[in-house]
Amino acid sequence: MQLRGKNLILVGFTLFSMFFGAGNLIFPPGIAAQAGEATWLAVIGLAVSAVGLPVLGVVAVARSGGIDTLGSRVHPLFARAFTIAAYLAIGPCLAIPRTATTSFEMAVPPFVGADAPIPLFRLLYSLVFFAAALAVALRPEKLTDRLGKILCPILVALIILTFVGCLVNPLEGYGQATGNYVTHPVVQGFVAGYQTMDTIAALAFGIVIAVNIRARGVEAEGAVVRGTVRAGVIAGAMLLIVYCMLAHIGALSAGAVPNPADGAQALTNVVGLLFGTWGNVLLAGIFLIACFNVCVGLISSCGEYFYSICPRLSYKGWAVLFAVVSMVISNAGLAQIISVSAPVLGILYPMAIVLIALSFFHRWLARKRWVYPLGVLFAGVFSLLDAGKGLFPPLGRALAAMPLSSVGLGWVLPAAAGIVLGLLLPAPKT
Repeated sequence: MQLRGKNLILVGFTLFSMFFGAGNLIFPPGIAAQAGEATWLAVIGLAVSAVGLPVLGVVAVARSGGIDTLGSRVHPLFARAFTIAAYLAIGPCLAIPRTATTSFEMAVPPFVGADAPIPLFRLLYSLVFFAAALAVALRPEKLTDRLGKILCPILVALIILTFVGCLVNPLEGYGQATGNYVTHPVVQGFVAGYQTMDTIAALAFGIVIAVNIRARGVEAEGAVVRGTVRAGVIAGAMLLIVYCMLAHIGALSAGAVPNPADGAQALTNVVGLLFGTWGNVLLAGIFLIACFNVCVGLISSCGEYFYSICPRLSYKGWAVLFAVVSMVISNAGLAQIISVSAPVLGILYPMAIVLIALSFFHRWLARKRWVYPLGVLFAGVFSLLDAGKGLFPPLGRALAAMPLSSVGLGWVLPAAAGIVLGLLLPAPKT
């Protein structure tokens, strides 16, 4: 049996719902607000890093048999360390807390007075938010029925409503490009796409998507892989369409109210101008549903993985643990979470990109034992040094001399050098 028709679409919707959360709502309009007239060039870069790479990540994991297998092509110890780091980054340490914090910022402060006890409200909100998400996540095989059938269509409808409002009333047009978007809009859009975390998430979501495909009667391993790949393509197409709508909204926002603080502020400005008070209600609904969907997907994915490597604690136990830890961290606030996520993602993303890219040439690289280790090592070491350059100014000046370093892609040439070296070195004798 193959995954087809309605079931395929529903699983694709489910994967889209798991991808599309806080960062996916904030960063496309935020990028466009800074890119202004260069928005569509920036969207090209964003589409590569936040749509193309996640889809390729889903395909790579499905074809290789899992993120552990993919990472083992570097070394078994690397596979375990990288996988745990990836799950923690998209899980309780960064991405899961961000879902609650971002949705809170859009769903509560706009509707309470300036003197309201925001920290108390945030705590109460996080308790309810994570309790509800945990209740859904405890049945991971039911995510297609709950996310794909119900919440995803509502979310897309709300975003389309906002986009149509912009078409009917185009406001003041696009704003002016600022910063690196003036000179390197495509590259800047690509690097900014890291913040969605979707390429790393793609390496982790395969396990839950496979569970949902099997729950729909598909048992053969090959059919599960093909279903996962097709669902990834559907999710990617939906992401691209929604990103384009959000980018248009963000670009118009900068034209009407220049220099928004971030993507959330850009969206708030537009819906306020288009819909008045009801705009805040509309935006709160969009953020709440999107963030809730992703929170459920991430708790499920992290719970499934950590249960697989440490079954002494049940899946339910892991899910509860991650929900509680995420609730605590979410009360630190959005700005603090984003400030921590940037350097972490700057280290993990290059290694993930190298792994995904090499996986598509594995047929020819299987005998080249050093390609994966050296490619990932060189990318990882440079990214780690780049993340720490603020602590050591001389190091920062040295790294700045690397080609592409000024646009955030200094790791590319070191990774390429590692791959070339790996191709030249002879395979170890067995």
